[in-house]
Amino acid sequence: MIDLHTHTVFSDGELIPAELVRRAQVAGYKAVGLTDHADESNMYHTLENVIRFVRKQGHFFDVTVIPGVEITHVPPALIGEMTREARKAGARVVVVHGETPVEPVDRGTNLAAIEAGVDILAHPGLITDEEAALAVEKGVALEITTRGGHSYTNGHVAAMARKHGAKLVIDNDAHAPRDLIGRELRRVVALGAGLTPEELRAAEANSREIVQRCMK
Repeated sequence: MIDLHTHTVFSDGELIPAELVRRAQVAGYKAVGLTDHADESNMYHTLENVIRFVRKQGHFFDVTVIPGVEITHVPPALIGEMTREARKAGARVVVVHGETPVEPVDRGTNLAAIEAGVDILAHPGLITDEEAALAVEKGVALEITTRGGHSYTNGHVAAMARKHGAKLVIDNDAHAPRDLIGRELRRVVALGAGLTPEELRAAEANSREIVQRCMK
């Protein structure tokens, strides 16, 4: 299993990086992205600390640990610039907090994130045909999330990905130990969203592909 969207105490998560990674390892994960919520006020500080953790402690775990960010509630006009700055600052995976139905995310966030070529558009809500088609062109993966609330539109995201041929990934958006769900519940969430077993396997392969790209 791979989870490329998690949160630590550097944003609104409950765990320091070491405990999050240790718990992910015990739960059976082979790779974890540490992607705390970020805007201009905290992104550089957060990345600096996460990168330090990965360099000094990451190799002690039987888990590939990937430093990253989740650009969150940033005005769409600034998402492209922040994506570039995040990568320059050392983010190996860039996620954008998409237009979930349970938060007042600014309209246009999905499109700006896809245009910026981020790695993953998290919980993109009622993503449009235009956005899903552009995600294919830009190589942006759309997220099927196991997190309550954000998951309300998983079925729509799955259907739009199938319609346009967009890549899917499955993430927990983990904020607490209980969010690191096991393989069987991940399977249930994916199939409940309408994925076929073959599409589930493809989503897992997409996550592995992102990990390989991040580690180059």
